[in-house]
Amino acid sequence: MIRVVLILIALNFISSQTINRYGTTTANFLEIGVGSGPTAMGDAQVALANDVSSIYWNPAGLASLKKPSVVFMLQPWFVDINMLFTGGAVVIPGVGNIGFGITQMDYGEMDVTTLEYQEGTGEKFKATDLAASFTYSRKIVSWFSFGSSVKYVRSNIWHSSASAFALDLGVLVNTNFFSFTGKDDDGLDIGMSISNYGTRMQFDGIDSYQPIDISEYEAGNYGDVAGQFRTSQWELPLIFRIGVALKPIANNFMDVKIGIDALHPNNNSESINTGISIDNKIPGFGVFSFRGGIKALFMDSPQYGATGGFGLKMNYLGNRSIQIDYAFKDIGILGNMHAYTIGLSF
Repeated sequence: MIRVVLILIALNFISSQTINRYGTTTANFLEIGVGSGPTAMGDAQVALANDVSSIYWNPAGLASLKKPSVVFMLQPWFVDINMLFTGGAVVIPGVGNIGFGITQMDYGEMDVTTLEYQEGTGEKFKATDLAASFTYSRKIVSWFSFGSSVKYVRSNIWHSSASAFALDLGVLVNTNFFSFTGKDDDGLDIGMSISNYGTRMQFDGIDSYQPIDISEYEAGNYGDVAGQFRTSQWELPLIFRIGVALKPIANNFMDVKIGIDALHPNNNSESINTGISIDNKIPGFGVFSFRGGIKALFMDSPQYGATGGFGLKMNYLGNRSIQIDYAFKDIGILGNMHAYTIGLSF
């Protein structure tokens, strides 16, 4: 009995000492989701991905596209930070679906300060991030899809920059379990993806070259020896996602979709995202959707809260459509963030 108690105490101590590696990765803008629809559903999207935003969430979901499509998203953040995503995909019969996506993060202009001029030198500098993805996805069989993305990542801060290459992988499985209509397409979907598996980033540029006094307290030495600061290499934010999606209601008037994702990142604790979408079908017009969710459940010290939004998909010229989506998410002390997305299919 004493041994059992000691083992339980030891296990509790070990779990309380879990190291989540906070702040140990770079290019963390890669953790910001794209698409207002997925954002409104609390980022619970790995098993629901079926449009151009699948490039980010699960490359396998891109195989669900039946027509060429493009999407544009703007997500303003605090202190004049803006995120822009542009993506598109084409359908090649017999080959698969090919997509591209570009994510840009602009941090705005900031004052240049030094030790001598702590109020500013009168100069301005900018910081930007960029990620460009090329995605291939295909249905191997009717119930199984596979997708992969090759990604180029680059960060710039004034005269310094860093770059890396990364790979995203994803699978999507459609089952007939829990199908309330009896159709396979309305059954339980299972998705899994690995994002940002790649090389490390190391900043370099003329900003790292500075004159150095090699012997500050010794008179008569060279006080302006050319020197260079060697920056460290940093990992990308690797994220493993696995999730399920269910349609408890699916008929000619309404679809209800529920998604649950479990996340295992390399720079934070594990968490769960949940979301729901209620799609009201309007005959001859399109679909009007209400969405909601909760992000980062069970995360240590989460800063996220509820998410929500709505979307309108309008049909035109037969089988073409235009979609407009809005989303907001609560980020604690940083306030509410908003996202706006426009999508077109041809």
